[in-house]
Amino acid sequence: MNKVILVGRIVRDPELRSTNTGKSVATFSLAVDRRFKQEGQPEADFFNIVAWGRQAEVICQYLGKGRQIALTGRLQSRSYDAQDGSKRYVTEVVLEEFDFIGSKNDSPAPADGLNSLDLGDDFSLMADDDEPPF
Repeated sequence: MNKVILVGRIVRDPELRSTNTGKSVATFSLAVDRRFKQEGQPEADFFNIVAWGRQAEVICQYLGKGRQIALTGRLQSRSYDAQDGSKRYVTEVVLEEFDFIGSKNDSPAPADGLNSLDLGDDFSLMADDDEPPF
């Protein structure tokens, strides 16, 4: 089984691109606080996230740096040849599902608000409060 569940904050605004076939793809990094911190160890782990299709578009439109998100996905490893000819390896989380969490006051909200967004059956908005979603 390959299942990843993460709750964290977006490190910088997601980047939206399109493939040659016109499919949307978004990439962003997620900072996840460590539950137990040891002396000299980092306080958070950073994960590269990839979202496809309508999910990529929604994330780029409504979420930005500092906004909290809960997501599930799968871990994926791939390699590519860099411009200098060296082989590079990348491990990333391919997004499957996500939920907006945290308060709108945690980061800038879109001008038209999330309540006017029709996300369809694949998405659900969580209550805008400070309670954890579980």
